[in-house]
Amino acid sequence: MIRIRELGNTEFGRIMTGVILSLIQNLYPQLSVQVPALSASQTNTYMRILRNAREGVYTPPRQNTQDYLELVLPFLAFGSDLSPYPGEQLVPVLQDLRRGETLNPGSVLAPYFMGRIYEHLNSPNRAITAFKRAWDVSSSTCYPAVLGQIRVLDKTGKKQEALDLLQDALIQFPDNKAIKQQLARLYYTARDWYRAESAIAEILQQDSQNPEFLLLYAHTLVEKGQFFKALDPLDQCKPVQGTKTLYLFLRARIQAEGYHNREAALNYLRAILKTAPDDMEVSVYTAALLLGSPEGEEQAEGRELLQGLLHGEKPALEIVDLAFRDAVRREAWEEAQGYMSRLLERDRSQYLLEASKVEQGLGNIEEAFAYAQELYEQNPANEAGALIYVSVLIDRGDQEEAWRIIESRLAKAERAVKGEYYYLRSRIRGAEDEALQDLRSSLFEDPRNLHALIGMVELYHRRNDQRRLVYYLKQALSFAPDNSRLREYEEEYLPPDPPAGLMPL
Repeated sequence: MIRIRELGNTEFGRIMTGVILSLIQNLYPQLSVQVPALSASQTNTYMRILRNAREGVYTPPRQNTQDYLELVLPFLAFGSDLSPYPGEQLVPVLQDLRRGETLNPGSVLAPYFMGRIYEHLNSPNRAITAFKRAWDVSSSTCYPAVLGQIRVLDKTGKKQEALDLLQDALIQFPDNKAIKQQLARLYYTARDWYRAESAIAEILQQDSQNPEFLLLYAHTLVEKGQFFKALDPLDQCKPVQGTKTLYLFLRARIQAEGYHNREAALNYLRAILKTAPDDMEVSVYTAALLLGSPEGEEQAEGRELLQGLLHGEKPALEIVDLAFRDAVRREAWEEAQGYMSRLLERDRSQYLLEASKVEQGLGNIEEAFAYAQELYEQNPANEAGALIYVSVLIDRGDQEEAWRIIESRLAKAERAVKGEYYYLRSRIRGAEDEALQDLRSSLFEDPRNLHALIGMVELYHRRNDQRRLVYYLKQALSFAPDNSRLREYEEEYLPPDPPAGLMPL
């Protein structure tokens, strides 16, 4: 209108050009519009508001003003990111915006800015209502308002509603960069890694150096297990404020899961925890990595970190899961049972196997059988479920059924699983020599089979063959130094060396 009416060289035209371009910069930053140098009077109310806004200073409107722009333009002082501003600083701004909306209910500015403030204040219902008003008064063309609704829906866990709204917006604005970026973010936060990869890759084709999406792309590839492919976008992106933790965490995961370099991964993780000790995801990952270490000192460090995570009224399920699996690994059955009910409530099918092991370890054979039978009936093809089912059948004295299942599956099983079946068959052999042969077959298929090694230790203990017992005991201890059954044999057959200078009695 300014161009058509040839008002560009008038004082009014220069002032309003500055206002218009400033608004475009705030509402549509992806357009990268540059505000030209303006020769408009700096004493003009709008110019003073915009000058203060560029310096981050909010200009309160006159008390009785009836000027709409005087009420809404000061909001530009907060820029595109409200996160640095405390809520109490923004609450008075809402009053000015409400006054503005009363003066001009047909403008998108007041309701849109109100939506952003409510979003920042974590008032999702009010934020969505305000964004909807802006979307409605613009006849569904102010797409930042629909993007605001989508962000709030996503943050409040209503991801399907957000996705439906976003897909409708994409149909209306098929080439809109901001909408495509929001779609990629939504797939990413929903952990839909395959769709996220495709959506992010499309954005990077047009903007290959976008630091936000380079980092998201690297994260997506890491989650898909494409660790070495993730290195390229990670090398290209330079972490900015607020993204350094994720950047270092991805580096750590690539070292741990891609290169299997525990030491390098732990260097990254410890560096993160120095500056972000409360980051739960990093802490849980670090604890899991330490607990899986063959080094006793690192395992102790992992348990100390885990105990810190367990403090609190109701630890996150990821923490409980880690504590449960660590207790099962150590055969600390009572400790594991304390975590079990909460995990079974969350995802019963995922924890049936471990639940059966826990009850079996506690000697609650009927409870162990109930879990194992449920798991076996759900998925008979699952070898881990079949193994625990056979083990509990043997404990119950149902040797015929256990033998039948072993014989039906033994020939087709992979080596490590076959080794486990040989061990189980050794438990129901009538003759000790036949049991010994099965244990040897088990270790031939899988030399690291802890059950078979313990079986050898117990068999040679019964035979009073100390030389062979110690041979298998040392192997077993190298794999499971904390195993309670092995520790008893260790105390009996591998006493600690006497202090230097003393002769043993």
